[in-house]
Amino acid sequence: MAKRKLQRFAENYTFPNMFQPSFQELLNGFTHRGNWKAFFGNDNPIILELGCGKGDYTVGLARVNPDKNYIGIDLKGARMWRGCKQSQEENLKNVAFIRNHVQNIRQFFAPGEVSEIWITFPDPQPRESREHKRLTAPRFLNIYRQVLKEQGLLHLKTDNQELFDYSLGVIEEHHHHLQYATHDLYTEEGQEVAKMVQTFYEQMFLAEGKSICYAEFSLSKPGNE
Repeated sequence: MAKRKLQRFAENYTFPNMFQPSFQELLNGFTHRGNWKAFFGNDNPIILELGCGKGDYTVGLARVNPDKNYIGIDLKGARMWRGCKQSQEENLKNVAFIRNHVQNIRQFFAPGEVSEIWITFPDPQPRESREHKRLTAPRFLNIYRQVLKEQGLLHLKTDNQELFDYSLGVIEEHHHHLQYATHDLYTEEGQEVAKMVQTFYEQMFLAEGKSICYAEFSLSKPGNE
């Protein structure tokens, strides 16, 4: 297992759509920040998946939406290898991956450069002492606001009811704009965007009879919280 991880880490550096900048490179300024169209070769909307894991959701969305550019962000390079390799094998030109902390996205994207954000099955961080690590915690939403276009959408999918209810509470408390929410996505009509791609884990959760929660919302302006 350790040998396979090392092999994947090494192969990640050969993928043209995998970015793993060093600390010094970030200090100097990330090359594509504010100019991702130079990498993708188009001016299509940029969609992020935060905590993308293996990248199967990022790749799945890119596959069905060729008119949008998708970037998966995670810290686990061995996992991201799978999505990166798959996108290369399928010659998907609208996919990229960044290996870094989600909290650093302001160093990769200029204000207003991101059109949408997907948060799919994140670690629920159930202990109260780790609430600040939840990807829907107020401090993270404030970071997302700084790269999202005005009224840019955020999508949350999770099997964890407690995390979902916590997130709805944050949205209400901070006066963000909830467009849609359900505790059982697949019993609802519509919302095809949220249903069109299923990760390995989502399929597993559904097979176990678990309900999938989904919310779509946009962020309030600073000072309106």
